[in-house]
Amino acid sequence: MSPPDEATDGSPVPDTARDADRALVAAARHSGGRTAAVLGCTVTAAAAALAEPAILGHTLDLLLRRDQSAPAWTLLCAAVIAAEVALDAAAARLTGDVDGRSTARLRRLGFAGLLSTAPHHAARHAPGETAARLTAHAAEAGKVPAAVAHALAALLPPLGAVAALLLIDLWTALAFLLGVPLLVLLLRAFSRDTLSSVARYQQVQLATAGRLVEALAGARTIAAAGSADRERARILAQLPELGTEGRRMWQVYGGTTARSAALMPMLLYAVLAVGGIRLSAGAIGIGELLAASRYAGLAAGVGAVTGGLAAVARGRSAARRTAALLALPAMDHGRAELPEEGPGTLELQGVRVVRGGSTVLHDIDLVIPGGTTVAVVGRSGAGKTLLATVAGRLTDPDAGRVLLDGVPLRELTAEALRREVGYAFDRPFLLGDTVGGAIGFGACPAPAPDTIRAAARAAGADAFVRRLPHGYGTRLADAPMSGGEVQRLGLARAFRGAGRLLVLDDATSSLDTVTAREVERALAHEVRPGTRIVVAHRLSSAVRADLVVWLEDGRVRATGTHGELWRREPAYRSVFAAAPEPHEHQPAREDHEAAR
Repeated sequence: MSPPDEATDGSPVPDTARDADRALVAAARHSGGRTAAVLGCTVTAAAAALAEPAILGHTLDLLLRRDQSAPAWTLLCAAVIAAEVALDAAAARLTGDVDGRSTARLRRLGFAGLLSTAPHHAARHAPGETAARLTAHAAEAGKVPAAVAHALAALLPPLGAVAALLLIDLWTALAFLLGVPLLVLLLRAFSRDTLSSVARYQQVQLATAGRLVEALAGARTIAAAGSADRERARILAQLPELGTEGRRMWQVYGGTTARSAALMPMLLYAVLAVGGIRLSAGAIGIGELLAASRYAGLAAGVGAVTGGLAAVARGRSAARRTAALLALPAMDHGRAELPEEGPGTLELQGVRVVRGGSTVLHDIDLVIPGGTTVAVVGRSGAGKTLLATVAGRLTDPDAGRVLLDGVPLRELTAEALRREVGYAFDRPFLLGDTVGGAIGFGACPAPAPDTIRAAARAAGADAFVRRLPHGYGTRLADAPMSGGEVQRLGLARAFRGAGRLLVLDDATSSLDTVTAREVERALAHEVRPGTRIVVAHRLSSAVRADLVVWLEDGRVRATGTHGELWRREPAYRSVFAAAPEPHEHQPAREDHEAAR
């Protein structure tokens, strides 16, 4: 068996073998009719292949005796052969359909598992690993339903051929059966060795893909540091092991094929030798000898089952990689709705969050009145972003609960939660085809152009968007933007869909001072009123907030207005003194004077 997957932080992930089998069953059911048709075609083709030697042998005997029914049997032979060819072609065509549909089903299940879990659970798997699980490994796993059908059908000719040999002549059949134990041992060793080598190959493949995507994301940093050679060596460090495991897979397959190629002719010649002796003794006829030789060839074809077993083994191992995404814990939603006229009062009751066995938020109790702008401040690592994440239910606390207008967030429908809780991030990812589409992304129905432009104006993005080649219709790929411009589009997206709670997680960090203040004014006057949680690094953000929540080591050290905390808490002043804002010293002093 393959080793269990590991999270990117090194913590073990539960074994997913059962989840993988369930996913494969779900994929097979999704294409149940086509899979059954593949099985039907392959089994019928196998039955035709089994009937062919008997019919051919009987036809030969009739021709030798110049029997009048020989022409009819000759036509029957042609019909059986034609049916076998047609059924094999139909099975090949249907197999492509089943593989495609099963792969699509597995990918949808994987995406659903990935998108329905909390971000920190999704981060268990590096982006490159996730891409490999959803592409190459899902495609390999998608071949399993059809491969199982082919493998089952592949067993029919050898087993039926042995039975036919026994019916034709016992001694001829015994000559073949003497080699069957060797075949069984051969297939058993092949299955064991293939599963082990494939699992390790795929594990190394995942690790390499993860490192490659990391390097691509940090290409500018690598170039600036002059560490391209070192990164190349890091990415390719496991390439020798990948090559070793790849060669081992082919050695296992090639060795089994070679041994089968040596064993099968020996069995066939043994059958022919015994059959010739029986023919000379008058125990069987020429037609029966021909049928026996053909059945011996079919029975020896049990070695072809190795191909089917290999496909199933590779697919099941790959399914475990994809099923790791299905095993991620989903964030369930309830059926409750928020009060229609709620002010956006947010309550955190005994909220505790644990990561990696350590408590990072300690029993947080807060009540944030509706319509309040709250600045969450603290040193790096104090838990500011995690508190904002819990407040908007991008993740759930391990203890305690969060309520919005008296309704626990866990009990809200997904639609109500995302309609009334909005987010803007420090490094937003833009989704959609065009700039306007990125601002309107997620809205249903699509927002009107005037709504998109109004949100862009509020975020200070309208001016630079209008300068783009096609304005709001410019494709994102054709719109090179700075970090600040991307951040403004992220703010515009949040402002467009602002509900009664809006969380700004360092969402103005890339903006210059003037633009940041314009955005703050627009947020106060042009965006739907509601409760705001601002993860603040700028001193000005804390000054303008109605309430400041000061975090230290995952605990609320104090709450109050900025002026109150500044006057009575020297340690609070040191939070900002430790990281002065470039070009904002003078405005900061003015803010302090205003706060007094």
